[in-house]
Amino acid sequence: MKMISWNVNGLRAVIKKGFYESLASLDADVICLQEIKMQKGQCDVDLPGYEQVFHCADKKGYSGTAVFSRIPMQSVRYGIGIDEHDHEGRVITCEFEDFFLVCCYTPNSQNELKRLDYRMRWEDDFRAYLVGLDRVKPVILTGDLNVAHEEIDLKNPKTNHMNAGFTDQERAKMTELLAAGFIDSFRYFYPDVTGAYSWWSYIGGARSRNAGWRIDYFICSERLRDRLVDSKIHPEIMGSDHCPVELLIRATETGDR
Repeated sequence: MKMISWNVNGLRAVIKKGFYESLASLDADVICLQEIKMQKGQCDVDLPGYEQVFHCADKKGYSGTAVFSRIPMQSVRYGIGIDEHDHEGRVITCEFEDFFLVCCYTPNSQNELKRLDYRMRWEDDFRAYLVGLDRVKPVILTGDLNVAHEEIDLKNPKTNHMNAGFTDQERAKMTELLAAGFIDSFRYFYPDVTGAYSWWSYIGGARSRNAGWRIDYFICSERLRDRLVDSKIHPEIMGSDHCPVELLIRATETGDR
């Protein structure tokens, strides 16, 4: 089973930049998008064979997530059940036969860390939500989580220390999440690989210099470890300031519990 996650930085915009050709080349069973920046019905997404699910922000042209699946879903829920967090279209949870898939666009702490205090509340509430799901079925969390966990996960850790996405506080919250029974699938397979990034600033030709950050993830419940096949990053695919990330996982007919 192949899953793809991609922060498209505007779904209507990326459709004009080879979106369908890119998805055809990836040939994923499940596609998770973040930052779609649209309301449902503002554009028709031409992906025959995929069930389409959207969670749009109340604010037009902002945030938002979507999931497209050609594997049947048992249920879909929107948000995490906490009003403070559920107006920006940031989380879709899709229940499949033997796991939950959570598509997430984590809030950015913003310039001068204006939203860091809110981000900390989000992190604690979201982790509790994931742990609750994990008590029922294994969880696959994917999306733009807006944090580079370790120094290896960005090009310039020293000059970016305490900038949004690389604060001690945000990194510690990722450490807490992994300690709660989850695996960073890319680092599971490639613990020492450097220069592996999923986001590059539009400023200063960062992408051409590969001066990037790895902030897009597939995070999996520990008990899915034996089903993991590979975790990849696709920097060759353009159209956004992020590139797609991929998870390959063995399907099971009997479930995990």
